[in-house]
Amino acid sequence: MAGDSSISRGAVSHERMVKVELPYGAKGHQDIELDRERFLGVIRPLEVEVHDEAQVIDASLDDPCGGKDIASFLKGGKDIVFIVNDGTRPTPTAKVLDALSARFDLTKVRYLVATGTHRAPTEEELRFIFGGHLDELRDRIHAHDSKRDRCVPLGVSKNGTEMEVNEMAVRADRLVIITSVEPHYFAGYTGGRKSFLPGVASYRSVEQNHRLAMRPEAKVLALKGNPVHEDMVDALTAVKGLNVFSVQVVMDRYHRVYRVASGDLFMAFEQAVDWANEVFVVDVEERADVVITVAPYPMDVDLYQSQKAIENAKLAVRDGGVVILVSKCREGIGGEAFYHQLAASRDPKRIMENLKMEYKLGHHKAAKLAELMDRAELYAVTGLSCEAQERINITPFRSAQEALDHALATRPGGKVLVMLDGSVTVPRLV
Repeated sequence: MAGDSSISRGAVSHERMVKVELPYGAKGHQDIELDRERFLGVIRPLEVEVHDEAQVIDASLDDPCGGKDIASFLKGGKDIVFIVNDGTRPTPTAKVLDALSARFDLTKVRYLVATGTHRAPTEEELRFIFGGHLDELRDRIHAHDSKRDRCVPLGVSKNGTEMEVNEMAVRADRLVIITSVEPHYFAGYTGGRKSFLPGVASYRSVEQNHRLAMRPEAKVLALKGNPVHEDMVDALTAVKGLNVFSVQVVMDRYHRVYRVASGDLFMAFEQAVDWANEVFVVDVEERADVVITVAPYPMDVDLYQSQKAIENAKLAVRDGGVVILVSKCREGIGGEAFYHQLAASRDPKRIMENLKMEYKLGHHKAAKLAELMDRAELYAVTGLSCEAQERINITPFRSAQEALDHALATRPGGKVLVMLDGSVTVPRLV
């Protein structure tokens, strides 16, 4: 096992037994213990060297990838809009705003929260996003509403998506996108162009774009030939004369700022992707019989978001194995459309056939889960009711230890891999 898989990190060894503490919710944890002979290791985003975060951000803003520095870019702007990520992303927006506040009066800007089709941020999430700037900026913040906001039609993408994007972003004479870049299970990577579509797009556009996620080319780490990514690029390039400055942060495993690529959106994105691979792609030498995957806070908001941790675990589990999801699912299921599709049959193949007939937003997640269920079992330790989980072919357990014991009891000699940050850890078989 390459990378950060040694039991000296993320696990404690006591002679024959290994103990691992799994994050659960904002401050809690679940503990598991198993025989070290059955333990393949812990993987999570890799250790990288980080420097002073403020200095890293400042250096990027002053020396961007193509184009003007941020001060020159903003000069003369009369309608400046910043697009920022919502509270389900760990993007350190507040730290970027700290750096920008030394260069520009933040109260001269309007802020558009890229919710996609998510709900508006809670007060706690707004505080996380804007930090100490929230109170002075509150009346300048608008959370994108994909169903109600006025969106400008930008034409049809080459993949057939009707591209409609929030008027506030399209009409701005200066647009600054603050985001973070890590692998994404069907867009290839988050960041850059994703803040525009689906970040501030109409519900219809997001639904049509996400339907493309059911194609085999739409997968983690893939950009070339990925139709979801292509849509996002088409939406940005469709707006003639759009002035965009991006700040694209790559974080380390502890959510500290590792690298920042600023400036031209596409040039900065390409650079950030290379840095993201240094952190989030972890080589593994063999597939495991049991993969425990954690969706840590804030990615544990609901089952819909936690699915990303399951999808990455799919890359590391053997056929006939078990994936154990550990996620608080603080706000329940989320994405009712995907839940109802999964509840329609006990047969994963039937679910996948049903999904080919009609698409609604969320069905792509159902398809991805059904793909896993067709070749492995899915257990879960969550805050959801047992009944809700059983209806969609997930076996619920009260604790991670109970789930692990059950999985190993039916797989003599089975090997276990733990993914402590499954939402953004991408196992790569070598």
